[in-house]
Amino acid sequence: MQNSPFHGPTREIGVLLFDRFSNLCLANAVEPLRAANTLSGRGLYRWQFLSIDGAGVVSSSGLPVQPDAPLSRHPGGDYLFVMPSYGFRRHSTAPTLRALRAAARRFRVVVGMDTGAWLLAAAGLLLGRRATIHWDEITPFAERFSDVDVRPDRYVIDGDRITCGGVTTTFDLILDLIEAQHGAMLRLDVASLFLHSDRPLARRADQGQGRHAPYAPVVDAALSVMRRTVETPLPVAAVAQATGVSQRALEAAFRRAFALTPQAVYRGLRLREARRLAEGTPMSVAEIAARCGYADPSALTRAFRAEFGASPRDLRRAAGAGTG
Repeated sequence: MQNSPFHGPTREIGVLLFDRFSNLCLANAVEPLRAANTLSGRGLYRWQFLSIDGAGVVSSSGLPVQPDAPLSRHPGGDYLFVMPSYGFRRHSTAPTLRALRAAARRFRVVVGMDTGAWLLAAAGLLLGRRATIHWDEITPFAERFSDVDVRPDRYVIDGDRITCGGVTTTFDLILDLIEAQHGAMLRLDVASLFLHSDRPLARRADQGQGRHAPYAPVVDAALSVMRRTVETPLPVAAVAQATGVSQRALEAAFRRAFALTPQAVYRGLRLREARRLAEGTPMSVAEIAARCGYADPSALTRAFRAEFGASPRDLRRAAGAGTG
C-alpha cells in the first residue's frame, strides 16, 4: 500500500447505498473507520450515507436507512463507496450509471464493494482496469465486461479505482487503507478491537493489488506473546524462542509485515495499553507504568509523550476520566 493518493487530516467519504445492500458490508466499511477515529482521538474519516435519489433504502435483512443526501448533491471527496450487494443487476439503469460517471469526477477514488464492481463496469469506469467482484460473480462479470481485466483477488487497487471481492474483504481493505495512511500500529489497534486476526497479509511484488496470502503464523504468535507479557516485557530473543523461530527470522517477518522492528511493535502495544488505562481507569500514572512494563512513571511519561504527543494525565483530562 505504497504511495497513497490521499492527503489532508480528514478523508471525506460518500457511502452510496441501494435497496438490498448488505448490512455486513456496510459495517465492515465504516466501523473500522469509526474505530480509527476513536482510537486515534482525531477525526481521521468522515462519511455521509447517500442514495441515487436521496430516498430511503432498505438492506437485504430489512434495515431501513434514510440517506443524508442524493448522490448528485454530494460535493465529492476522497472516496465514494458503491454498495449495491444483492440487487446489483436491477440497479444497473441509465440514470444510475450517469450518476456514477458524474460522481467519479468529484471523488478522488471510487470503490466498488461486494458487487459494486458490476455497476462501475457498466458505467464505463473500469475500462482497461484490473478489477474483482464477489467471487460468485467472477465468471459472469468477466463474460459481460470483456474490457475489464478481471482478477480473482480479495481486492484490487488500480489507480483511482478499487474493487472488493466480498463483504469480508471490505474489512481487509479498510484495515490496509488505515495502515497506509496512519501506520501499522493504528491498524493493529483497530483489528484488535474487533478481535480480527492480527496475521498480516503478505505483499507481493505488485503491491497494492489485493493479491494477499497470509504469512506463516509466526507474527500472530509473537503478537500474542507480546500482549500476554505487557506487564513484564521479554527480550525479543525470548519472544522469538517462544514462537519457535530465530530472532533474525522474527525480525524479518515483522519488517515484511509492518516495516517495523519487533521492539517497536512491542513498545507500541505497551503504550497503547497505557493509553487505554489512562483514559478509562482511575489508576495513577505509577500504577499504569507498572502494569505496562515501565520501571518508573517518568520513563512511561517520556515514552507516552513521544508516541501520542501528550502525557497520560493530559489524555486523561481530555477523556474526562478523572485524575491520577
